[in-house]
Amino acid sequence: MSEAAVVIEHVGRRFGALHAVRDVTLVVERGEIFGLVGPDGAGKTTLIRMLAGVLHPDAGRILLEGIDVAAGPERAKTVLGYMPQRFGLYEDLTVDENAFFYGELFDVPRKRYRERMAQLLDAAGLAPFRRRLAGQLSGGMKQKLGLVCALIHTPKVLLLDEPTTGVDPVSRRDFWAILYRLREQGVTIVMSTAYMDEAQRCSRLALLHAGEVRDCATPEALKRGVRGALLSVSGAAPRAIRDVLATAPGVLDVLSMGDRVHVRVDDLSRSAELTARLSAATIDQATVETVEPGIEDVFVALVGEAS
Repeated sequence: MSEAAVVIEHVGRRFGALHAVRDVTLVVERGEIFGLVGPDGAGKTTLIRMLAGVLHPDAGRILLEGIDVAAGPERAKTVLGYMPQRFGLYEDLTVDENAFFYGELFDVPRKRYRERMAQLLDAAGLAPFRRRLAGQLSGGMKQKLGLVCALIHTPKVLLLDEPTTGVDPVSRRDFWAILYRLREQGVTIVMSTAYMDEAQRCSRLALLHAGEVRDCATPEALKRGVRGALLSVSGAAPRAIRDVLATAPGVLDVLSMGDRVHVRVDDLSRSAELTARLSAATIDQATVETVEPGIEDVFVALVGEAS
């Protein structure tokens, strides 16, 4: 039977008049990759910083592997690894020197450090670059070095705040390969992400909006819970398509998706009505097809129905 690695109980945090996190309660099981998803300002970074002990909650409590983060911050540091959005690498130090610094910071015994360092650099594909200055690494390699440093003391819980933002697709793929291997080793990962394709890879997701958890489930369960039917409309003028269909009868919400518009309707039979409405607006050659909802669609539906 699995046990909780992270317990968040009725946690809240204010910044002056701004209520950044409101009464959040979540439980993350050991070995999960647990995702926090939401727009800027949803409270993702604030929540992760409270998990890491960088910020203290105004209300509630947080347990990591049974350790109360606020009451025992030094004990909590021994079980967690934390990689913020801007990880504190020293660009004038080499890959080796950065990792050594973090090893010393966490009092990792020298023999254990050498073994762990070799394993992590090899897994991250950084072994050939040990003597390269961190400032000369690509963005993806810097993120992988940041992950190596966060893992040097073998934490049980890994906290990642949008770790792949701005990283090229190949490096993002490599980064996720490392995360999967960590999960197989029993490491619990809590991460925020701005990429919906990454959200799909998480064991479970918490959807945050205005500091509150609007829903929490597996990606598939979240998608199955979307009310109505989802239509994808493509054509030469997606903005005009959106404007025409946004106020159509039976339309619950619309979402621009590049050159397409996702339209959630109360019933699939609305498809013919929408096609006719586009023709009446002289938007010709638009294609309407049924699609499965993605995480973006789930989020728009949740926020729309709650407002």
